[in-house]
Amino acid sequence: MSIGPNPAEPHESGPAKQPPGQAEQPERSEPAEQPQAQHAWDARRDLDAHAPHSMSFDGTNHGVTAQQIIGDIHQHYDFGGFRATHASGEIPQETLDRLADGFVTEGTGFEALVERLRLERILVLTGDPHTGRRTAALMLLRAVGAVPVQSVDRGAKPEDVVPGEHCGQVFFDLEPTRAHPLREAQLLAVRDRLRAKHSFMVITTGHSPYIEDTVRLASWQPPPARAVLTSLLNRRVDAVAAERLLNLPAVASFLARDQQLREVAPYADVLVQSDPTEIEQYAQRTLERQVQEWFEESENTFPLREKAFLIALAAFNNGPYALTAELSDKLFERLRKTGDPDHGERIPVFGTHIGKRLQVARARLKPSDVKTEWGPIRQLTAAFNDEGAAPVLLKEVWTSHPAARPALTGWLDELSTDGRPFVRTRAAATVAVLALADLPSAMALVIERWADSRNPRQQLTAVSALTFAHRIKAPNVPRIIDGWSADSDAPKRCWVAIRAHGLIGPERPVETLGALRAQARTQYGNSEADDRISEELPDSVALLLLSDAGDTALRELLRTFTDHPSTRALALAGFLNACSRTDDGPCPPLLAWYARTTSAADGIALLLRTALGDRETNRRAEEVLHGWVRAADQDPGTEDALATLLPALVTEPREAARLEHLLDTVPGLDGRPKPAAAARLLTLVRPLAPV
Repeated sequence: MSIGPNPAEPHESGPAKQPPGQAEQPERSEPAEQPQAQHAWDARRDLDAHAPHSMSFDGTNHGVTAQQIIGDIHQHYDFGGFRATHASGEIPQETLDRLADGFVTEGTGFEALVERLRLERILVLTGDPHTGRRTAALMLLRAVGAVPVQSVDRGAKPEDVVPGEHCGQVFFDLEPTRAHPLREAQLLAVRDRLRAKHSFMVITTGHSPYIEDTVRLASWQPPPARAVLTSLLNRRVDAVAAERLLNLPAVASFLARDQQLREVAPYADVLVQSDPTEIEQYAQRTLERQVQEWFEESENTFPLREKAFLIALAAFNNGPYALTAELSDKLFERLRKTGDPDHGERIPVFGTHIGKRLQVARARLKPSDVKTEWGPIRQLTAAFNDEGAAPVLLKEVWTSHPAARPALTGWLDELSTDGRPFVRTRAAATVAVLALADLPSAMALVIERWADSRNPRQQLTAVSALTFAHRIKAPNVPRIIDGWSADSDAPKRCWVAIRAHGLIGPERPVETLGALRAQARTQYGNSEADDRISEELPDSVALLLLSDAGDTALRELLRTFTDHPSTRALALAGFLNACSRTDDGPCPPLLAWYARTTSAADGIALLLRTALGDRETNRRAEEVLHGWVRAADQDPGTEDALATLLPALVTEPREAARLEHLLDTVPGLDGRPKPAAAARLLTLVRPLAPV
């Protein structure tokens, strides 16, 4: 049986099978060499470095839960506010009075805007959607006495409006275009007519490049959500009850999510009803409602390219904006071909307004240090304001819009073979969320194909997907990898499972080692043994030994050490792989474990002593000790740990003589002299050797 520590050699690779329903992709020439399978330690490093915040490996789950992914929406809320219609007409006075009753001006600069309107007669009020800008426009007109208020049809142009006497005119959500920009000359002409009629006008609009620079805009900043909620509660309950409700943990969490004002008003009703379940779940349900709205919108009002960006942002949340935008256009291309295979229009290279795109996505842009293989690099990253948005969005796309699946799986296939570890890791995390929402489909359409792929990157992404899926509590992942790891007739899936065992094994070390031992026995002495599987088995054992479950894993290895030659070989190979591991600390991890443990110290000494005395492993064990002595030469703590370990490796004169010879012949690195620590350690061993 070959259970060596060497990484897998390059092996034949080819493209993954085309998923059902996906448009045929143009052939690409195969690269001259396929990438080697990534080492287990590097795979674990990438999982740690690039996992979404909600799938971190520090023992906590920061956001993705089964309720968020597969929970049902039991109640729908009618978000408040003033909804403009396309038709013109007078806005009823009772509507104005109702809006005025709940209007909050705190933090808005409302009084200054009133004075500007009174002086200038016309205001172009800009602001983000769902910030109350329509209501603000009506309240501004009401404040200057411009009633009744006429809503002007969106199809009209401001300069074509003929104002009435002593009234207000409001344009809701004007959308300037390249063909019909908003110019200062238009507004000046309207202002003269308004002044002659003693009337006023407010135009609301979003951020647009088609507004002339000389147009003086009035920016609308909404009141704080807490101020609005406080105002609403104070009109419904007494001050003591309002304060108690505002101090509920669920309310604090809700307000911290940067909620839109249209979501705040219904929450006041929920709080007044005092149903604890509804209070706790309201924020999650408003998030689900928002995601549904995004994908229910027609492409005329919410373009497909922006929907593709939302999906990419969910996959690469907190990742570099430029990368997210780049890969979202690849998804857009696939989605467009799904809806219209003959569509030949090119993706526009320029013309995307980053601020507007992120505002619609309820996301933010911030500089962050992004981990790369070259160290941290400062980049602009994009992230949803609500960390819970990403999994909810992916679940919505996967389960509610199945027509998008061929494009989505094709896109994920492309990501799974990308040369950037961050991209591959996020592709795996995305598939994990899909598996939590619909495991059978995710397995059949993605994970099983990746596991069977001849491309090592795609196989590794399958490993990561299973690992992440288990991390967020997708069902039956241990059962899947237990089954695959026992199936020698499907060596690719078996290899994927063995690697996955090493990554999720710390949660179930006894069962994991049982599965690894079973496959080791299958491979042992088998003339048709699979080299990749044989080489992966000890790496998974090493990952277990250097995990939080190391004590349990070590006891289990020792318990079955003499059961069969394969269990002995697996234990020694895995142990030596763990011994060979180094990290950023000065002391090798396994030696550091020996120094701090009492329960595992005897077992560590026993395995190292056995490896030194075994003909098959003696050379590797000596190389391990040579490396530790050289490390001890650079770090006093490492030397102290080694000084404690070396006497424990001696139970008979021959073992002492072996250690004496080993320390006397430690080579320095790159032709340097023998480490000085070797001579100091030799003084501890020499008295144990026979005279």
